[in-house]
Amino acid sequence: MAIEHFDVVIVGAGLSGIGAGYHLKTACRDRSYVILEGREAIGGTWDLFRYPGIRSDSDMYTLGYAFKPWTEAKAIADGPSILKYVRDTAAENGIDHHIRYGHMVKRAAWSTPDAAWTVEAEVAGKVRHFTCNFLFLCGGYYSYEGGYTPEFPGVADFKGALVHPQKWPTDLDYAGKQVVVIGSGATAVTLVPEMARTAVHVTMLQRSPTYVVSRPAEDAMANRLRKWLPSKLAYDLVRARNVLGGMYFFKLAREKPAAVKAQILKLVREELGPDYDVDKHFTPTYNPWDQRLCLVPDADMFREIRAGRASVVTDHIDTFTETGIRLTSGLELEADVIVSATGLVLEVWNGMEISVDGRRVDASQTLSYKGMMYEGVPNMASAFGYTNASWTLKCDLTCEYVCRVLNHMKKTGQRQATPVNDDPDVEHTPWLDFSSGYVQRAMAKFPKQGTKPPWRLNQNYALDLMSLRYAKLEDGTLRFSGPAGQAARPAPKLAA
Repeated sequence: MAIEHFDVVIVGAGLSGIGAGYHLKTACRDRSYVILEGREAIGGTWDLFRYPGIRSDSDMYTLGYAFKPWTEAKAIADGPSILKYVRDTAAENGIDHHIRYGHMVKRAAWSTPDAAWTVEAEVAGKVRHFTCNFLFLCGGYYSYEGGYTPEFPGVADFKGALVHPQKWPTDLDYAGKQVVVIGSGATAVTLVPEMARTAVHVTMLQRSPTYVVSRPAEDAMANRLRKWLPSKLAYDLVRARNVLGGMYFFKLAREKPAAVKAQILKLVREELGPDYDVDKHFTPTYNPWDQRLCLVPDADMFREIRAGRASVVTDHIDTFTETGIRLTSGLELEADVIVSATGLVLEVWNGMEISVDGRRVDASQTLSYKGMMYEGVPNMASAFGYTNASWTLKCDLTCEYVCRVLNHMKKTGQRQATPVNDDPDVEHTPWLDFSSGYVQRAMAKFPKQGTKPPWRLNQNYALDLMSLRYAKLEDGTLRFSGPAGQAARPAPKLAA
């Protein structure tokens, strides 16, 4: 089969990949692109995860695209609604016609003489090659193969069902049964109230607490504004309010962590009453935003705890038994179903092997430029969202920036854009400074951020807005080279 060439290859047809397709369609109309999707469906996370109650822990006025208003009543949306939003965006803009399903991208090789990537994808057990001038990784940050499950002692003795939320069985029946959910993150606090609706009882078993905050599922102001204003204007106003509010709250948490912690715990006590042991079950040892906060819309988990249909146990697992879990305290939790909501397996560069001119690139020794391009790697960017705000806020800006780079190269006749670090004072620091277990397990493999701009990861929408939308492209660090007009090239070879 002949090798197909595109101006841009996008990896992944989820929230980020569809956004990338839209930006290319509107800002780089004369550029060809293809979206290579490893699975057989559009939607990424929102198609993969099927566990009960699956929803976003960010509001849809910031998780939604800047260009497509969210018009549903609920701002904290469920998974099927978000999946429909992504699919509608693709269909309305013809992006779905650019998707190649079942194309699992494994590696990509850059050739400087050719100013092109050769991309290798597995398709139905065979290998297909594509070439492109720019490679845009939009496949997210975790492995779709499976989530993280610790090696629990005695797990083989358990006679019930043990499941991980990332691979939820379609035939799992937990109605009228005892359920234990291991974990205290966003997935756990989503599962507990949803499963408690039909289970006999659901216990959230955690080693240590997480900050949990309640928020109305519907945004009253947004719903009112849509009645009075055009939907796009109403959307933009609410989006701006939420972005600024989120930035303010994060800044406050960093500057006055004790005060923010006290306020969060005060609200939890108001939900659960004066007799509940909030200190033990809802008071983390770390400061707010050292890990991501967990959101419970309309206080649903607190409601189930008050009603006695759910409970929280803070303890360590001694061993699984035939009928449940025995804890180090000696307490035994009976369970028919155990859910291991114990996190994701983070993956660098969508699990791809990247090489430049025959040299394999070690991500762990590579600096990230503006949180999206990489030191010494030409014409490649990745979409990676915020840890302290909605994923799509950063991805929208990243897509804009990629289009700026592409248009600048066309205007100036250059074919290559490469971040180059020649500042000896730039030190390497971890990509993320979150203390969450799933982050700490993977950070050694991830690219590094630097101690100075433009190598430092901002985690701040306002700073990124200035850096990615308005700052000049030729900043002395992003180097443009490779004048156009060279002879047509053969396909570059993949590194062994």
